[in-house]
Amino acid sequence: MRPGEHAVILLYSTSHAIRAEKVLQNAGIPSKMIPVPRHLSSNCGVCVRIEQVYKEAARQALEEVGVEMDGVHDI
Repeated sequence: MRPGEHAVILLYSTSHAIRAEKVLQNAGIPSKMIPVPRHLSSNCGVCVRIEQVYKEAARQALEEVGVEMDGVHDI
């Protein structure tokens, strides 16, 4: 992983992260659940990593089904 290629979607709970990963998979957006980088948050222990090129598509797909996000951050 090279710096600047990925973004992480922070969510409020592990169950939201699991649901988000499923929604993104169904939308054809590659994603992976990873531990939250500690410099970003300590709320939930996991987040969903995506490639930056999918950032807006991922945000839209999650908003359409009502998955609440704590933020989307470039890493």
